[in-house]
Amino acid sequence: MKYPQSVVLALVFGLMASAPIFAAEAVPAITPTAAVELFNGKDFTGWEFFHRNDADPKTIWKVEDGVMKCLGKPDGYARTVNAYKDYQVTVEWRFIKPGNTGVTVHMQLPDKVWPLCIECQGMHDHQGDFWLQGGATAKDHDGTTREQRHLPLAIPSNEKPIGEWNTFRVICDGSSVKIVVNGKLMNEATDCSVQSGFIGLQSEGAEIEIRKVTLEPLPRE
Repeated sequence: MKYPQSVVLALVFGLMASAPIFAAEAVPAITPTAAVELFNGKDFTGWEFFHRNDADPKTIWKVEDGVMKCLGKPDGYARTVNAYKDYQVTVEWRFIKPGNTGVTVHMQLPDKVWPLCIECQGMHDHQGDFWLQGGATAKDHDGTTREQRHLPLAIPSNEKPIGEWNTFRVICDGSSVKIVVNGKLMNEATDCSVQSGFIGLQSEGAEIEIRKVTLEPLPRE
């Protein structure tokens, strides 16, 4: 027996409505209530890794004398196991030689180079630039072209000379992300399309050392 098209469509849509909807479950994001050291100075507890060509992270990252060391090649990152929202994270790091790195916030799964995230640029003399990765957007930047993904510094770099320690702070407050380098506000991205996720440290060409990664609640008056 042949049913009218209207009946067939009604049956199809009825089945679709009654079927369970399976969606990728987002990792619940933590809002910190007290300061915590994300790097314990001994090992990579609380961190996961992803690199191009499935490179072994043990050949790229190590902890020595209480310092996290990264060779910078191949491209990839260490990221927190937990996801976070509404926080500030401060990284104390230095270059061994001039090059590139970054702190990525609001990182989303799946892991890849580079995932959906807000990249807070750590490149030498460009600490404070933003790059919108993986389809992320911000005010006046739709992320569709290289120019639209880049939010460059509007002021001179406040980075210290190669070999000296820099304090790089990222403040994530709702849809706003700010970068503060050595105590100076360098840049802000607003109306960001992602507002929570993992925190990452990039391996992107330069040998770097990191001695602290401190997560704190947002300052409130």
